[in-house]
Amino acid sequence: MKILIIRRDNIGDLICTTPLFEAIRRQYPQAYIAALVNSYNEPAIQGNPHLDAIFAYTKGKHATGESVWQAYLRRAQLLWRLRRMRFDYVILATSGFAGRALKLARMLAPRYIVGFVTDKASSPSINLAIAQGDGGMLHETEDMFRLLGPLGVSGGIPGLTVLPDSELAASLRQSLPDKVANGEGPLVALHISARKERQRWPVERFVELAMQLHARHAARFLVFWSPGDETNPFHPGDDGKAAHLLEALSSLPAAPMRTEHLSELMAGLSLCDFAVLSDGGGMHLAAGLGKPVLCFFGNSPAHRWYPWGVPYELVQKPTCTVADISAEEACEAFGRLIQTRHQADLVR
Repeated sequence: MKILIIRRDNIGDLICTTPLFEAIRRQYPQAYIAALVNSYNEPAIQGNPHLDAIFAYTKGKHATGESVWQAYLRRAQLLWRLRRMRFDYVILATSGFAGRALKLARMLAPRYIVGFVTDKASSPSINLAIAQGDGGMLHETEDMFRLLGPLGVSGGIPGLTVLPDSELAASLRQSLPDKVANGEGPLVALHISARKERQRWPVERFVELAMQLHARHAARFLVFWSPGDETNPFHPGDDGKAAHLLEALSSLPAAPMRTEHLSELMAGLSLCDFAVLSDGGGMHLAAGLGKPVLCFFGNSPAHRWYPWGVPYELVQKPTCTVADISAEEACEAFGRLIQTRHQADLVR
């Protein structure tokens, strides 16, 4: 049996699909299982032990070092290669009707296409159709898991799977300053960047929180951010905010973790004991790495995107604006998270 899962969305979406890989492998250990993703999110599933192959294409807007037409040509060549592999099942791992993914699936001519349909959008090409219905009220991982029904896969939903580059993680660990590497308190990831305006927590609050966590728990810190100049209209970053935060934390055991590539973010997060950050791809990476998470939610639906499969504390204000969360609220939530982790350790 040959099965291909198409997930062409953002990093967090793809990570929330990794339980499908494991569940299919559990049910069909001899099957050939592959994923078709885009080059932007591909590193998030590199090394996944439940996949036989990962195929990636470059979206036109992500083409660098080559023209858009060259990226499209390589995509066409990849699709032709996949078509010749004669897949039995192609799964459109997207909530709702996945029109663009369906176009890709049609080109591959599989025996069956599995996907969601709605009252307003459907296609006879999806010959194993699942009504979206109230799936939007489920967690993204639970919703995606419904796509495995036609394959006879059921049971408990596995956790997320993210595997960091072990050599890169070891290199990053060796580069940490002594005051960060050798402390006794928990090593906490502070990720200050967020794509959406209402998901951003002010740097001053991170400073307050770090001060309190160090005083109460002897916490040490790695500071993560999206590299770049905030004035760059194409790829704005938070270099300025990170520099401000690190200067404010100069008296604490804190170190920068500049991550130019997704693999560096994954490796850096793997070194930490806890992660503090807003809802987004980084949050799901931390969950996939098994890290307890303190997460801030703005106007995104918490029931849909909370960290799957790990201890977490989620803070969301009625205003649905992360900036309205106080440092005191965050500190109290972190205290509960530490207690939850401690109780889990006692049980083990």
